[in-house]
Amino acid sequence: MFTLIKGGTLYGPAKMGGKDVLIVGRSIARIAERIDVPGDFQAQIVSASGKIVTPGLIDLHVHLLGGGGEGGPRTRTPEITLSQITRAGVTTVVGCLGTDDVSRRPETLLTKAMQLEAEGISTYIYCGSYQFPPPTVTGSVRKDLALIPKIIGVGEIAISDHRSSQPSFEELCRLAAEARVGGMLGGKAGLVHLHIGSGRQMLEPIMRIVEETEIPIGQFLPTHLSRTQALLEHALGFARMGGNIDITVKGQELQFPLETADALRMALEGGVAVEQITLSSDANGSMPVFDEKGRIIKLAVGDIRYLFSEVIGLVEAGFPLVDVLKTVTSNPAQRAGLYDTKGSIAEGKDADLLILNPDFTIDTVIAKGRLMVHGGKIVVKGTFEG
Repeated sequence: MFTLIKGGTLYGPAKMGGKDVLIVGRSIARIAERIDVPGDFQAQIVSASGKIVTPGLIDLHVHLLGGGGEGGPRTRTPEITLSQITRAGVTTVVGCLGTDDVSRRPETLLTKAMQLEAEGISTYIYCGSYQFPPPTVTGSVRKDLALIPKIIGVGEIAISDHRSSQPSFEELCRLAAEARVGGMLGGKAGLVHLHIGSGRQMLEPIMRIVEETEIPIGQFLPTHLSRTQALLEHALGFARMGGNIDITVKGQELQFPLETADALRMALEGGVAVEQITLSSDANGSMPVFDEKGRIIKLAVGDIRYLFSEVIGLVEAGFPLVDVLKTVTSNPAQRAGLYDTKGSIAEGKDADLLILNPDFTIDTVIAKGRLMVHGGKIVVKGTFEG
């Protein structure tokens, strides 16, 4: 299958100017100012004239199976569907478990990722959950990472949160070491993805690991860091040590006090390089609100659409498009160890692309060379989406 994108302005995420893009199979075969296809050459032509072409978004934190359950079985959130992901401009997801590793298991998460991959997008997962010891497929974090291609790390491990298993310093050290060695054996990132709650310790446990052990700081990716201003300020200290940080975008359901733009501005003005920052959606995870006694009083569901809408909101707030795109394309590809194939527009990389209208709405989504959304309409639906 050959697809030729004609006449778009490429941001890959760096600005590349007006280019044509030839897709062969699932990969970008050629990028040039003009590419002509012979008349007897069967190719699908997609016009991007007057439009912007960017890499597809990469979301490092999606509850593919749903999440929640903190208020009992009725508060379990639903699984995500293919079209929910693609209509949001996301072409690669990394799935995780949350609080509930009783009714949701890594084996089920892996199978859900395989389903979405078969339906057309790229998927990876973390083994583990909030709890400790982390649930795994093989019985070992190290073996999961070494032997199962889709498992790129462990997470989201909860710390500084009343829902956490309250792991000791030694347990966290051992977990990080398992992830590092397993990642090395499997040629993976071996990422330790951490849910940071509103507890008083904040990021202290992982900062201590970095200071007292040989585990490199890049092994860790803490998230939900805009939960409070105090937490974000503490996280900026971690970033100035050389660490990477992940900011959960704020949609209507997420009641974090900091707007995404405020959090990003604080980070950049605080001396953190944009390359150290990723944005993620926490899609289909629960957004519980607890009272002072720890009782749940409100519950909403994360929505993957807010990743793209916050990208556009950041551009409208004055952040350069190139910098904003890095936080959802090349940076997450680097964190996940996927940069050889994902995160930028380049010959030989996967053809995961967005075509944006002049008003920054999504016109076309291409995942692994296949049109998933075109003309703003869903072209490919999931198996059970009608």
